[in-house]
Amino acid sequence: MNIIKIKDRQELDRRTPTMPWYIEKFINYKLPDLSPSSLLEYIRDYDAFLSWLLAEGLAAGPTVRDVKLEELEKLHMDSIDHFKMFLATRPEQSNSRTTISRKLSSLRSLFHYLSQIAEDEQFYPLLKRNVMAKVSIKRTSKPKDTAARLEGKLLQEQEIDEFIRYINEDYGAEIANNKQALYAYTNNRTRDTSIVSLILNSGLRVSEVYNMNVDDIDLKKRLLYVYRKGKNDDTFKTPVFFRQEALRDLQQYMSQRDSQYKAPKREKALFLAIANGKKEGARMTKRAIQEMVIKYAKRFGKPYLSVHKLRHSFATDYYLRNDLYKTQEQLGHASPETTQIYAHLTDKTMAEAIDRPKEA
Repeated sequence: MNIIKIKDRQELDRRTPTMPWYIEKFINYKLPDLSPSSLLEYIRDYDAFLSWLLAEGLAAGPTVRDVKLEELEKLHMDSIDHFKMFLATRPEQSNSRTTISRKLSSLRSLFHYLSQIAEDEQFYPLLKRNVMAKVSIKRTSKPKDTAARLEGKLLQEQEIDEFIRYINEDYGAEIANNKQALYAYTNNRTRDTSIVSLILNSGLRVSEVYNMNVDDIDLKKRLLYVYRKGKNDDTFKTPVFFRQEALRDLQQYMSQRDSQYKAPKREKALFLAIANGKKEGARMTKRAIQEMVIKYAKRFGKPYLSVHKLRHSFATDYYLRNDLYKTQEQLGHASPETTQIYAHLTDKTMAEAIDRPKEA
């Protein structure tokens, strides 16, 4: 089991007993099919909803664990509307439309299970009345809308190589007068170039880069083995190809990894960092990977770039050379609908291509 899933499973095991018995029953029902990360999101959503019921006097309590099925059965549509309003306007942290839709979808899954699947000892549904069945959850983001938001915020074909080269060569010249920044850059230049080159030539997610071990990379076959998001099989890593362009950068990093980061033999992580006050390298954190990309992106003149936008940049470029289903497989999307973002992003390029003059 990868590191993130281990932590999420521990948190799930800790928090599930704080929920009412019927939610524990639902989580156990879903456990074989969903990842610990997904189930933990369910728990957080249910905790927020039940806490709101208690605060509004719609459940007697005194704790969320004491909220009864009968109290869920008596909820009116007005109550659900008020909860949606609470999510959208609460002063400490208002939620986006996407987040609100996800939380309502979590509730609908629970209510559906209690009213249509789970039974009591007399074979009657646990929940006799399902108010969430009346709630319409509109899709908040179509592929075309997502593509519109991303337009102009990704690296184009030639910029992919330029950004990698900038990290490897040009950034150092720009910070030459800053001794502290130059020292850090000199120590990590090969590693940073390798990470960015790998993402821009494979489309990996930040979690997949973070979880990668030395044994997960096959340089001869240009293959990576990664735990894919949403897949609950912790015994299988998905093979993912990377382009030839990333090979040299990875080889250079691999040749320096042990000596540069003084990696102990027990450390399996591919990408390492030496924390302040430490003498040995340890797995580079997700936050450090994200901050590293942002640091270079700002100097490169594209401050909106992030690890995920590097993934989008690769995907758009890859889609231009392949079809929808190859792109879906390369990126590890569960549904081709998600991959359709890149069809919309490449509309302009494809329109230009059709009018190109024929070669003589």
